[in-house]
Amino acid sequence: MGAEIIDELFQVIDSRKESDPETSYTAKLFAKGRLKIAQKLGEEAVETALAAVAQGPEQVASESADLLYHLLVLWADAGVKPADVWLKLAERKGRSGIEEKSSRPKS
Repeated sequence: MGAEIIDELFQVIDSRKESDPETSYTAKLFAKGRLKIAQKLGEEAVETALAAVAQGPEQVASESADLLYHLLVLWADAGVKPADVWLKLAERKGRSGIEEKSSRPKS
């Protein structure tokens, strides 16, 4: 088990876009819109960070699973597929983080 679980979970999440929000939490998130999805992602990120400094590895893993799930919901809503992200990561492989960041356009 590894990255393929992300691809499998993404497929399930993406298939729930048209599901009934009364019977699917994922469909309920899609129905509430991207702002709510992004808010939930932020909440899960904070919970993961707090677990990392105040709890043990099991809770960090659990919160990380919640964080990844909500990230996948955001990707699906935004039209991003895991393969798009894998490609970006592959492009950055072997590059220094400082070098990669400095190559980004200035905003």
